[in-house]
Amino acid sequence: MKASILIVDDERNVRLMYRAALDNMFQVEETDSAASALELFKTHRYDVAVLDLRMPEMTGLELLEQMNHLGITTPAVFITAYADVPNAVSAMKFGAIDFLQKPITPDQLRAVVKDVLVRHSLEERKTSEPHDFEYFLRCAKRAINLRDFTAARANLISALEINPDSPLALNLAGVMFEMREEFDQAKRYYGRAIKVGKDFEPAQANMRRIYELFHFGSSKEPFNLENK
Repeated sequence: MKASILIVDDERNVRLMYRAALDNMFQVEETDSAASALELFKTHRYDVAVLDLRMPEMTGLELLEQMNHLGITTPAVFITAYADVPNAVSAMKFGAIDFLQKPITPDQLRAVVKDVLVRHSLEERKTSEPHDFEYFLRCAKRAINLRDFTAARANLISALEINPDSPLALNLAGVMFEMREEFDQAKRYYGRAIKVGKDFEPAQANMRRIYELFHFGSSKEPFNLENK
C-alpha cells in the first residue's frame, strides 16, 4: 500500500508540481489552505505532510501548532522561500522533520519524503537490529524533532560513547542545546564538531549563524540539523 502524502500550499502551480513529483510513488492529496488541511487531518491519516510556511489566514507553523494541540502526529516537511532561522527552530520545536528552501527539484522532494518515511518506520516498528552508532543517532534526531530532549541526550551519550569523534553526533548535540537555548553548550559542541571534522559544513554553518545572531542580531544561515 502506498504511503499517503498531503500537500498544503496556497499556490496551485506549486501544488501541481509537488503532485507531479510524488504521484508515481505515493498516494497524494492536496489542499490550498491550512484551515482545510486541519479539517482533513481530523478525518484522514497521512504519513507525511508537505507544508508551505507562508499562507494567508493561517501559516504552516500555526497549522503545525494546532496539529500538536489535537494530537495529530503526522510528520511535517516545510518547504518555503522564507527559510529564516527563527521559523526553522520553531518548526522543529513543534515536531517538523525537515525545513527546505525553495526552489527545490522533484528529486529533492522525493528524497526528503522517502527519508521521513524511513525515519518514522524505524521509530515505530519493533526491530531486532543491534543498537549501533547509527541507531542511536537516528533515535537522537527523532527525539530532537519531537523536542524530547531527555531521550535525545541519552541517545547522544550512547552514540558518543561508541564514536566520540563523530562530527555528526557532536553537531547534533549542539543542535539539541541550541533548541534548549543553552547557547554556550551549543557553541562548545559545534566547536568540537569543527575540530574533529574541519570540512563538516553543518557545524560550521551553525557556529557561524550563532556568531551572527549574537553580534548582528540576524543571520541568513539555515538551521543545519545534519549533513543532508
